[in-house]
Amino acid sequence: MVNYQASTLDRTFAALADPTRRALLARLDQQDTVSVSELARPFPVSLPAIMKHLDVLSDAGLISRTKTGRTVACQLTPAPMEQAMNWLAHYERYWTEQLDRLAAFLEQDQWQPSPASSSSAASKPPRKKSTKRGPGRSK
Repeated sequence: MVNYQASTLDRTFAALADPTRRALLARLDQQDTVSVSELARPFPVSLPAIMKHLDVLSDAGLISRTKTGRTVACQLTPAPMEQAMNWLAHYERYWTEQLDRLAAFLEQDQWQPSPASSSSAASKPPRKKSTKRGPGRSK
């Protein structure tokens, strides 16, 4: 198994779990460097709420912030997402192999119905006949 730092992955996935944070990352992906106020403009939440989201993204290493005078600018840092993608790719390969093995197993000749047993009626047991009603039952 590939060794990953759990705390880095945990912070990355926790940061990516929120739709607002994913939207912030998408905006940063479109522009190289964006000021916090410009980044917050299209969102229907307060600037302090956006700042909290940016703190989470920064703690996860997904963005970097630089301050020039009174302006704070954010920039996307893709390295933690690359590590998360490598982790996901490992399990994608594992499940692809497992499903390929299952498909090969199910496609083996031994599981193909033989021509003689193609009728489902031939494989069913005969139906039991009903018995007479007992003495305690009414009609």
